[in-house]
Amino acid sequence: MKINQIYVNLPVKDVAKTRTFWTKLGFAVNEQFSNENAVSIVLNEQSIFVMFLKEEFFKTFTNRPLAKGDTTQVLLAIGTDSREDLDYIIQTAVENGGSKYSEPQDNGWMYQSAFADPDGHQWEVMFADMSQFPQQ
Repeated sequence: MKINQIYVNLPVKDVAKTRTFWTKLGFAVNEQFSNENAVSIVLNEQSIFVMFLKEEFFKTFTNRPLAKGDTTQVLLAIGTDSREDLDYIIQTAVENGGSKYSEPQDNGWMYQSAFADPDGHQWEVMFADMSQFPQQ
């Protein structure tokens, strides 16, 4: 079996604010799956999508309570094509209502940093140069 797409679903308080935040980061919106209750952000065309669902709408898909406050349910990790792309995403996220929750880490072959979006979802951003991966 092979999985060919992933749809991450996350609750948000304000769909319009979320749309603005992610489009300022440079990501496209799939309008077919977007409305006043949801915005579909395309992280990787044809394969990776994030469905940001208004909290009330999100709750219609589960009978479990939403994680609130200082809890962490999931860490989301995304990879970039360059260190510059990573730095741009972090800087733009912070300038547009997100927050940085860790300082950049440079491991030589891998460079990473992290931000929280306006709803507190944590995003780990990394760039890896596998040609520099340490040989054992």
